[in-house]
Parts: sequence; C-alpha cells; structure tokens
Amino acid sequence: MVKVHEIYAALAGLAPVELNLGFDNVGLLVGSWEDEVERVLCALDITEEVIEEGKSLGADLIISHHPLFFELKNVTDSDAAGSRVLRLARAGMSAICMHTNLDIAPGGVNDALAEALGIADAVPFGAEQCGRIGWVPEQDLLGFMAHVRGALDAGGLRYVDAGRPVCRVAVLGGAGGGEMTEALEAGADTYVTADVKHHQFIDARELGINLIDAGHFSTENVVIPRLAELLAGSFPELDVRISRLHAQPERFFV
Repeated sequence: MVKVHEIYAALAGLAPVELNLGFDNVGLLVGSWEDEVERVLCALDITEEVIEEGKSLGADLIISHHPLFFELKNVTDSDAAGSRVLRLARAGMSAICMHTNLDIAPGGVNDALAEALGIADAVPFGAEQCGRIGWVPEQDLLGFMAHVRGALDAGGLRYVDAGRPVCRVAVLGGAGGGEMTEALEAGADTYVTADVKHHQFIDARELGINLIDAGHFSTENVVIPRLAELLAGSFPELDVRISRLHAQPERFFV
C-alpha cells in the first residue's frame, strides 16, 4: 500500500520544496505521513466542490497547486480555509500542495504552459527564474490569441496589441503582470500571463509589447495532468483522477 510520505517524495522529486518563495506554504498541509492511499484526486485548488468530489470518489488524498491556506491561526468553520480543513479531516482525506516550487521547477507549471502553447526552446527568465521564454512561428496577434484560447480552454482573453508580430513569446502562469518588464528585457515581443492590472495594460501599450491575460486558472491548470501522469507512472497501483468539476471560476459576458 502506498503511503502519503511516498507520494510526497515523488512530488518533491519533481518540484523540490526548497524552491518555494518565502511567502508560500507548501507540502503536506492536512493529514498524516503514514496514511495509506489508494485513490488520489488532483486539482488546481482545493475548493468545497473539489472536497465533495473527493468524498464521492473515495479519495484518500487531494493534491493541488494552490495552498489550502497560507496562514491559519485556528481551525473552525467560521472561515472558508478552516472549514475546508475540517471537512478534509472529517472525511479522512490528506492534502498536499505544491505551489511556487512547482512554478519554478523544470517540468512544472511554466514548462507545461510553454509546451501547451507550442513554444520552442523555452528557457527561464526573470529574477526568480519562474517564467519561460522561447519561439513560435511568426504570426499575427489575433491568430496567436485564437491558439492561446483554444490550447488553454480559456473562457476569454484580455489583451493589448502593440502592433508587433508574434515570434518571441514569454509566459508566466498565474499573476505575472509584475514581470512584464523582465519579459521585455529578455527579448519578448509577446507576453502571456494572468491577473494583469489596469496600469500594466497601459504600460504594455507604451512599452511596445503584446500582452495577453489568459486567466489564472487557465495558465496554471496545464500542470495538473503532469502531476497525475507522474503519480500514475510512479505508483501503478494508485487510482489517480483529475478533477472534473473544478474549472475556470470567472465567466465572460460579451
């Protein structure tokens, strides 16, 4: 029987926990190292919906990218994070979260994002080496955006057209607006990220870089199949599932 600590070791082999940034909270957040695991559910976030899905599947462990909590002083049902912890514990489910360490690690979030978008020869960029930059065949921005939306199954895109063809593309999954200047300095003509702020759209237009906000969920969920494949390959006896219920939370009225 596979135990939680064995699964954690496999995940840490892909994304060593020491790579995580200082604000982060990664690792085993709920459960016991010695708990036995037969079925695993993988999802970007551990939401109430995902917990219920895990219960219905008989999962022993949920693995997510986003931490279940960052700081938790008590565990009560008076706040969302405490309520989720209680529900997991009562259901006998453990929770492992791999966040910024999975962003940075080779083969993690940003390599998965670059691969999903067909970016060739992707290499790290930025102070934290989280992002990736590489090449796509030269094309116009509208055609590339259609590709991005389809490849990431995004509900919609926000963008700035700097009037440049797309060729040298930088990506950073999740909230990466603050790294736009670093992407430009690395030679990008186009930058794909998420959670872009108003002034960053203005900056992109004035700096002359195409900017695409493809959504936090869509730019990071690409790593979840990789985690599932890793576990299924490492532990053939495990029943590894990807959440069918967790999806991009925001909707678009057009």
